[in-house]
Amino acid sequence: MVSANTDYTYNSKIEGDVIVSKADAVVNWIRTHSMWPMPMGLACCAIELMASGAARHDISRFGAEVMRFSPRQSDVMIVSGTVTYKMATAVRRIYDQMAAPRWVIAMGACASSGGMYRSYATLQGVDRIIPVDVYVSGCPPRPEALLDALIKLQQQVRREPALTNLLKPEA
Repeated sequence: MVSANTDYTYNSKIEGDVIVSKADAVVNWIRTHSMWPMPMGLACCAIELMASGAARHDISRFGAEVMRFSPRQSDVMIVSGTVTYKMATAVRRIYDQMAAPRWVIAMGACASSGGMYRSYATLQGVDRIIPVDVYVSGCPPRPEALLDALIKLQQQVRREPALTNLLKPEA
């Protein structure tokens, strides 16, 4: 006798304490609830990124409280602020050092599109050097906007096949 949710579980009366699920569902559930951000605080948006970890906003409710400053231990890069061409090579190098699967959130108008800076020194969007999964608008965006972007990223990860995500095309 199979329960109403045939995709993930069987009736516990018949199967006992065993839960049967798809491997993709289990792996993606683990990934969505243990995202470790690599904060790339490059300008004023970094203050809002720090505020999202404070008690009022509490990013730890979403499993992202472990801010790692080592790219090899991170799986979500949060680029917050203005990316200059001089800094772009370092951002790309840190992104390349992150283990797959990895995701990117571009936080703020400057990271998303260069913001108000239309100069020879400012990169007009971090998506020119690394693939971006979620954009957060605002100048600077509120911590709630970053939390909303994290929820959207979690929903995106939940829908991805777990094994083909390792083969995600790079920029």
